[in-house]
Amino acid sequence: MRSKASITRRLCISMLTATSLAAAGSTPAAAEVSEVKIGIQFGLGHLPLMIMEHNKWIEEEAKAAGLGNITTKYFQLAGSAAVNDALLSGSVDFTSGGLTGIAILWAASKGKVKAVAAVDAMPFYLTTSNPNIKTLKDFTASDKIALPAVKVSPQAIVLQMAAEKEFGDYSKLDSLTVTMKHPDAMLALLSGSGAVNSHLGFPPYQQVELKDPKIHRVLSSYDIVGPATIVVLATKTNFYEENPKTYRAVVAALKRAIDFINDNRRAAAEAYIAVTNDKTLSVDDLTKLLESPEMNYSMTPNGTMKFVDFMYARGMLKSKPADWKELFFPNVHDLPGAN
Repeated sequence: MRSKASITRRLCISMLTATSLAAAGSTPAAAEVSEVKIGIQFGLGHLPLMIMEHNKWIEEEAKAAGLGNITTKYFQLAGSAAVNDALLSGSVDFTSGGLTGIAILWAASKGKVKAVAAVDAMPFYLTTSNPNIKTLKDFTASDKIALPAVKVSPQAIVLQMAAEKEFGDYSKLDSLTVTMKHPDAMLALLSGSGAVNSHLGFPPYQQVELKDPKIHRVLSSYDIVGPATIVVLATKTNFYEENPKTYRAVVAALKRAIDFINDNRRAAAEAYIAVTNDKTLSVDDLTKLLESPEMNYSMTPNGTMKFVDFMYARGMLKSKPADWKELFFPNVHDLPGAN
C-alpha cells in the first residue's frame, strides 16, 4: 500500500524544450529496462494505474514474460502540461493523462509519443458556488474557473467547445480559467476562499463538491462530447520499440486492472481509498459512483477525432493524424468499436 507521504511525491520537471522534443525518439537501442517509471494524476480517472501499483501487477506480468524482477515507481503529477514534460524529459516512461495533452504531444514530437490504450471515459462537471450562474452566459469577468491545465487539458478543450457552441467564440471563457489541481480546486470552492468560484472537475472531487448545498452544476462534459475517451496511457515510440516485453507487460497489467474494476466496483473503491488515503467519500459512496453507467473503464478508444478535429481546426495542433490510429500504438487498433 502506498503511504500518504509517497502519494504526495512530486517530480521536479523541467520546462518543455526543443531539445527534449528532438530527443524523444533518439535513445540508443539497449537491453530492456529493469525499472519502469509511471506518472499518474489525481482522481478516479487514474484508478486502473492505482490498482496496478497497489497489486504490483506490472511486476507480476513482467516476471511471467521472463523479464525477471523489475521495479516500478509511480509519481504523482498534476495536469497535462506536467505529465507531458515528465514523459519528454525521460523522468517517466509512461503517463496516465488527458487525451488532448497527448494529441498535442504527438503533433509536437512528430509521432514520437503515442497513446498505449484508452483508460476510461467519464463525465466532468462544471460546478460553481455563484448562485447567479445558471448557464455559460452568466459568467462574468469576476468569476474564475479552475481546471487542471489551461488550454491543454480535456477540461479546457471541452470548455472551449462549449463556448463556441454558446457564443460562437471558442476562446470566450479562456481568460476566466486558472490552472489548479483538482483537490486544491475542490477545497477552494468548498471553503469559499475566493481563489476560484467554479471548477471544471473530475470524479470524485465534483461529487464531493455537489454534496454542499451552496454548490450546483452548470454543465456536464457529456452534454458537449458524449462518453468520449478522456484518459489514456502513453509512452514514447523508442520505449515501445526497445522494450517490447516490458511494454506488453504494462498493457497486460492495465487490462487486469480495468477488468478488476468492472468486475468488482466495491473492491475497486476500497483500493482507491487504500492507495490515496482519500476519505472524503465513503466506500459506499465511491462504489455507487463507480457503478454509474456514466463511468466507463475500457482500453478501447472512443471519440478520439472529436477532440483532434476541433483542436487542429483552431491551431492547437501542429499537424493532424489521418485517423485515430495514428495516435495509438497497434495493440488497440483492432479492438471492436474503437474510433
